[in-house]
Amino acid sequence: FTIISVIGTMIIGWFIGRKVLKVNRDTSYLISSGTAICGGSAIAAVGPVLKAKDTEMSVALGTIFILNAIALFIFPAIGHALNMDQTQFGTWAAIAIHDTSSVVGAGAAYGEEALKVATTIKLTRALWIIPLALATSFIFKVKGQKISIPWFILFFVLAMIFNTYVLSLSETGAMIGGFINSFARKSLTITLFFIGASLSTSVLKAVGLKPLIQGVMLWLVISVSTLAYIYLV
Repeated sequence: FTIISVIGTMIIGWFIGRKVLKVNRDTSYLISSGTAICGGSAIAAVGPVLKAKDTEMSVALGTIFILNAIALFIFPAIGHALNMDQTQFGTWAAIAIHDTSSVVGAGAAYGEEALKVATTIKLTRALWIIPLALATSFIFKVKGQKISIPWFILFFVLAMIFNTYVLSLSETGAMIGGFINSFARKSLTITLFFIGASLSTSVLKAVGLKPLIQGVMLWLVISVSTLAYIYLV
């Protein structure tokens, strides 16, 4: 389900952004990546590989953050209105809400089991940052130019292995891992804030509403299709 939803979202996002709305290539790709995987984190990871401009990054992040804020409030209300059980809502939230933080917030608001399901599925999706960054470096390779390998992926994998097989083996190690994790999340939040701070009304006027429309349309498609899947299966 995760594989199909990630690849399907990227394809649909490309169609809506490039073919229907004629959005700038890099901006459209960033919005699709953020919707498909894990919001701002995916955009921040793919942007440098794509060599996206600051304005393109800002518009994509702004679009995703606006939709995140909306989802955090309306998803629990919709879930209760549709009488979704904990597993159903957790699955829906993990697939249809962009950022991990908003998924956790919506899941926690709905219930403990929904939080567990949503977090597990969302973290599985987050791992798709690795193949997406690699695929991006190949897809957007300039002719005659060597592919720029995103080395952060190597450190990403090493961090997972170190946390699983070293830090998690003792109580002290777990405390150290928790501290590192907390520091890393705060650092990423600050980084994304400064990237988003470059978003201004002049940038929005220059780019137009099309990126936001793409984000909303893609969000509606993935939300409704996921709901249909959950109820049919």
